Parts: sequence; structure tokens; C-alpha cells
Amino acid sequence: MNFNFKDKLFDLFHPLIIVALVILFILIAMPMWYFYKQIPAPNMDLYIYIAVGLSFFILGIYASNYLMKNKFVLPNKNSINPQKLSLFEKYSKNELILVGLVLFGIILQIVNLVYLGGIPLFSATLKARATTKIWLVSYIIFMPFINILLAKYNRKSHYILLLVGAFLFVLTGYRTTPIAIMLSALITLYYTRDIDFKYILLAIISIAVVLIVVGFIAVQAISWQHWTLNPLELVSHRAAFTLDIFSTAIQNQFQTGGSLFYSTLTGFFTHVDPRVIVGNVTTGREHSITATIFGPAILDFGIIGMIIQMFILGLILKTLHAIQNHKKRVTSAFYGILLAQTIIWIETGPTDIVVWLFYLIGICIIIKNLRGSTDDI
Repeated sequence: MNFNFKDKLFDLFHPLIIVALVILFILIAMPMWYFYKQIPAPNMDLYIYIAVGLSFFILGIYASNYLMKNKFVLPNKNSINPQKLSLFEKYSKNELILVGLVLFGIILQIVNLVYLGGIPLFSATLKARATTKIWLVSYIIFMPFINILLAKYNRKSHYILLLVGAFLFVLTGYRTTPIAIMLSALITLYYTRDIDFKYILLAIISIAVVLIVVGFIAVQAISWQHWTLNPLELVSHRAAFTLDIFSTAIQNQFQTGGSLFYSTLTGFFTHVDPRVIVGNVTTGREHSITATIFGPAILDFGIIGMIIQMFILGLILKTLHAIQNHKKRVTSAFYGILLAQTIIWIETGPTDIVVWLFYLIGICIIIKNLRGSTDDI
């Protein structure tokens, strides 16, 4: 295989990266199981269920390949690079609208921090209140429109908006939102620019640093917990603990009977945290706990639910991946968003209404393209 990133002969962000990252997640957990022995090592059931879930994810990818090859005609291929623009070069009406929406998302996040009266990253009490309705609207606006802006307009000044937005979401104390913003932008740029490998590597290292540092600072801010682990050990502990929760979920299949998915769709508005439900079922305590990408479906609908979920995710991601390889622009932006969020789901699980909303938009983009639309989406 030719690892030529610039010419895309090796597709770094193919949906199969999910399989590789799940395996990496398990490897990261192993020191806590077998060296530090702070968390019990899993039994074989864990590996079997993960293998089954990944197998059906891959099957969904192959099903997409078959359908795209035999049943649908892909749209005409667009040029990869939007025209380079300087800071003061003329802005089109559409670009100004996108910049305005991105700035609006940033302003909302600033308002949210002012409303909270402090920096949640350094206060567990404020962090517990950080995900307000203002935060939700800010994220729903900023996440897609910064990616669309980057995908359609090659203006370096837009990277400042990306960094400012990511930094403001770092201040909320949650790792997942800034990681999703940075990772989705990297994927979007990967498919809409010619990027040297050194810049891809630098971006990945930066994302990893944010993941480790924000997670460590947030944990240290919890005054009622006393951690002696260093930042890298903490990452391993988090992975091992999450997989341990999934092991418990395997033993409690069907316990939530669909209420977990229902609370994912409605919980933000009814103040029910689906991850607290996961904590109740798996540990018997009122704690917000994650159970990997496989866990919530297992708790709701058993192994059949997990199989269906993983197949659908593979099908959607690969179909959108194939379309964006031809259309670029907005389609690449939403592929970047969905893949980034799914990568984060490896740990957190699909318990975010915002991400399901983005998946719904992704499905609409797929349908619109497969019906032969020539619009710039």
C-alpha cells in the first residue's frame, strides 16, 4: 500500500478508522488491567461482543459499497481545492453569511460562560451546569457552519475562528466538544485541501494533547475526588473503566428497554441524562457514566440492537464518504462532523441528541445526492 497522504492513495479517514481506533482503545486500557491492576481484567465476552459489533459495522460498509456500485450513480466529481483567498479579498454573500453564523455561535458561547459566572474547566460545580440551552444552540450553530466555511472557502483567517471557538468550548471543561470541533475540521480539510503529512501529524498531536490536558485538569478540579494518576495513566484508567462498564452492560441486556434511547432524544429538554441511566443500571449509583459505542444499544435492545446500530452507522458513514469523495464542500463538512463524532462515541456512546441531529442531516444529504441533485451540498 502506498502511504501517500497528499494524493489520497491512502485514505486516512476512511470509515474503517473506527475499527482501528476501537482496537487502539482496548490497547490503551490494558495497562490498567494487567500492569496497574486497578480495574479487573475483562472476560472473553467483552472481546466477542466488540468483534461482533465491529463485524456488522464492516458489513454496513460493504453493503454501502455494493449499493453505490450497483444501484446508484455518484454525482460528478468536483475539484478538491477551493480557490485561495487573502484576508482582505472580496467576500461573497454566502461566505459572509457563514462567517456571521460562526461568529454568532462564538458569541453565544461567550454569553454562556458569562452567565455561568466563571470557567467550568476549573470548577466541577460550574461544569455540572455548563451544558445550558445556550451552550446547545451555540454548538449546533458553530459545529456545522465552521466546517462548511472551511470546506467552501480557502481563507487562512477562518482558522482563527476555528481556534477561538475550540478554545471557548475547552473552557466548558468537557473534552468531547473541542475534540469534535478540531477533529471534524481536520477531516474536512483533509478532503478539501492538499495537506502535507507533517501538518496532519501536527494536528493529530494537538488533538491528543487537548484530550489529555483538558481531561486531567477537569478531573483535578473535582474537589471530592483525589487522583494520584498522571495524565497518561488517567487516559488508560478512563478507557479501562469505560470498557468495564460495557462488560457490565453485557450482563444487563434489555434492562432499559428503549428508555435510554428515548432519554437521548428528549433528555436535554426533560433534564434526564442518559449517561446517568447508564450509571444507575451498571453501578447502581447516580453517576454520569459512559459505556462505549456498543453499550447503550446493548442495555436497550440487547445484542440485536447493537448489531443493527453498528450496521447502520457503517452504512451511513461509508455512503456519505463515497459521495463526499465526489462532491466535496458541504458534503465533506458533514462527513467530517459525523466521523469525528462517531470516533468520540467509541468512548462516550451514542447518547447525544446533537449528534443524532447531525446524522439526520447526513441522511438527508445522502438522499438528496442519490436522487441526482446537482445543488452545492
